[in-house]
Amino acid sequence: MAVRPILHYPDKRLRIPGKAVEAFDDELTALVDDMAETMYAAPGVGLAAPQIGVSLRLFVIDVATGPDEPSDLRVFVNPEIVERVGTVCYEEGCLSFPGIHEEVKRAERVAVRAQDAQGERFELEADGLLAIAIQHENDHLDGELMIDHLSLLRRRLVHRAMAKRFAKAAVS
Repeated sequence: MAVRPILHYPDKRLRIPGKAVEAFDDELTALVDDMAETMYAAPGVGLAAPQIGVSLRLFVIDVATGPDEPSDLRVFVNPEIVERVGTVCYEEGCLSFPGIHEEVKRAERVAVRAQDAQGERFELEADGLLAIAIQHENDHLDGELMIDHLSLLRRRLVHRAMAKRFAKAAVS
């Protein structure tokens, strides 16, 4: 297992839609392990493969809160959100937008179909933070980012802040 570098906006690779996972093999298992380790090290509650430069339809989520709560790692391969119910605004962060937190409107509840790391199909209904995280990470698989859900003014402000940070990091 290894912690992989996380791509930061405005890296263009974050806009590349993920391709369907076809091989459920040792390479996929290693990728899932790396993604989980990277997410926990960041720390975050979710990480999509495109965020580490791997254009596959895969994300991991663990919404366990607090150090005393057991891990609840969930792996979603080739996910498809099949139902969205209600509306909620939630303050989201993103590992590809370090230090940025914005109110984003999402569905309150979702139903998702996916496969696990072994290729077994499953369906899940989720609400609360898990529903928000599923929608957020699924967006990454389509090349859509948190910034795309903001007003034009907020989008420009976040873009400027991240572009400035990106330019500064490139100089260092």
